Amino acid sequence: MKALQYDVIVVGGGLVGASLALALDRAGKRVALLEGRPPELQDLDQGWDARIYAVSPANRRFLESLDAWPGAERLGAIEAMDVRGDAGGRIEFAASDAGEPALAWIAENRWLLAALWRRLAASSVDCLAGIKPQALRADALGAELTLEDGRRLSAALLAGADGANSWVREQAGLNASVKPYGQSGVVANFDCERPHGGVARQWFTGDSILAWLPMAGNRISMVWSTSDPSRLLELPPEQLAATVAAAGGRELGELTCLTPAAAFPLRLIQPERVAAERVVLVGDAAHTVHPLAGQGVNLGFQDAAQLAALLAGERDAGDWMLLRRYERRRREAVKTMQLGCDGLFQLFHAQGPGLSWLRNTGLNLTNCLKPLKRQFARQAIGY
Repeated sequence: MKALQYDVIVVGGGLVGASLALALDRAGKRVALLEGRPPELQDLDQGWDARIYAVSPANRRFLESLDAWPGAERLGAIEAMDVRGDAGGRIEFAASDAGEPALAWIAENRWLLAALWRRLAASSVDCLAGIKPQALRADALGAELTLEDGRRLSAALLAGADGANSWVREQAGLNASVKPYGQSGVVANFDCERPHGGVARQWFTGDSILAWLPMAGNRISMVWSTSDPSRLLELPPEQLAATVAAAGGRELGELTCLTPAAAFPLRLIQPERVAAERVVLVGDAAHTVHPLAGQGVNLGFQDAAQLAALLAGERDAGDWMLLRRYERRRREAVKTMQLGCDGLFQLFHAQGPGLSWLRNTGLNLTNCLKPLKRQFARQAIGY
């Protein structure tokens, strides 16, 4: 059986892979998108998705350029942040400090995915859903993918957007260091007794990090990074809501559970390289960060945007010099975010004489320095 020919094959149809496929299609490339578990586009409004993302202004503009920004009825906006240390430290900053209407927009995973896949259905992308890859071969002439049903696909470039446990990364021999944080991120959504005011609230408690993110209406999404996720996962809804409300000092009054709690392990993944011959990695396949800054998906969207822009107008999408250029362009932004998030995690978990005083005094001092706060605000929106 002759292989089907493409310019680019994208493995993984999550947020980053779907956006990359759309952006490449807009750039005039012939694209195949392979996704083993396509999203369900029916009954989207049945309940709330506990998996949410904080999308930066730059990435909102990227998704809007693809006509894939979801409707406003399920979006929350982070207009300000209120971050507390473990011993009285505090810093507050607002979107207005960076000259933006919002620091980020809170969107549910399935609503973002649905907006992207609806655009894919109207595009020229060949979406191969419900099937998995079986073998990958790449050389100087191109990449070839064999599917579990025996079909073969070939392309100038194969892009791995298949997540933190990337099959493409493993097949391409792109080794990665994996640093477990010894914590899981526990997520759930809640109705609030009092208005959240568009403020994202975060507490560093010494042994955990709790974040409340404003959703559409008077709802919040919780992300609680903890070394003991089972104590939260095993609670009945009423007790979970009471525990989360108490941990945040009942700043929004009593809470009511909208979704069951779920958990995912937190790891720092740093591949030595994100490009090999005719293969490139994007999104969580290329990097993960601690969720305390909410920047994981934003880094992934920028991978997609910048890779598609780099390949636009190029005859050979898998040219080695192009892939090296992409790797260099993304290295600084990714490394800066990884080191920043990892450094904050280490700082607020370190125990020792004077460390608690030092980090909380630092928060309070920064809160008094407007230029530094403005820089924090710009970092928060992905500038």
